Amino acid sequence: MPRSLLPVTLLCLGLLAGPASAVETITFPSRDGLEITADLYAPHADKTTPLIVLFHQAGWSRGEYRELAPWLNDLGFNCLAVDQRSGREVNDTPNATAARAEAADKGTSYLDAQQDLTAALQYARAHLATGKVIAWGSSYSAALVLVVAGTQPELVDGVLSFSPGEYFGDLGKPDNWVTTAARKIKAPTFVTSARSERDNWRGIYAGIKAAKSSFVPNTKGNHGSRALWLKFPDNEGYRKAVQAFLERFLGG
Repeated sequence: MPRSLLPVTLLCLGLLAGPASAVETITFPSRDGLEITADLYAPHADKTTPLIVLFHQAGWSRGEYRELAPWLNDLGFNCLAVDQRSGREVNDTPNATAARAEAADKGTSYLDAQQDLTAALQYARAHLATGKVIAWGSSYSAALVLVVAGTQPELVDGVLSFSPGEYFGDLGKPDNWVTTAARKIKAPTFVTSARSERDNWRGIYAGIKAAKSSFVPNTKGNHGSRALWLKFPDNEGYRKAVQAFLERFLGG
């Protein structure tokens, strides 16, 4: 289908730092009809190119990936960085989906955002990629990508989870909700975090039966996907681990 006929709204076209980093800001509907905003970094024209769908951490926005998406482009992947309805702002990028949700008096909890993850992965598979679709989550969304991968395995061909945990007990979910879902994951899975967070996901990771890889830094490390930002001196270990996982299991 020609891009002009896709059910999205093209909001802007610009350039971000990094080679081949043209980005389109698009929108598409969530499962309840709320409009989701996302940045599409797709320098590779062939739709068989693997596509990584990037979800941000709590209180943030798609701006979490302004540095990382061009790096992943260089590794051979297209990317879609998504604003979930649970978040606010980072890197001078306000969360447009969250603003719409608040204006429409819709819930903005971590669990309310789960439908945004599902909708983004479905949209990516239907309109943006005929090859592999990979889910990447940070903090609360790191846990949710594991849940989605376990409960809707047809949506993902790979999973990367940065600082997951059982974050949803206060929202009415069992204390082992993520762990139980993760046992059903079929796609290759990568998990990492700050060094101090290892125990948060030890049990989750142990239950994953699919091909898997993990990384725990010798240094303090950082929470979520920001661990890969160049501003942190120990980013290289994370980047090498991510690249090795992607090259081994998911191409690019």
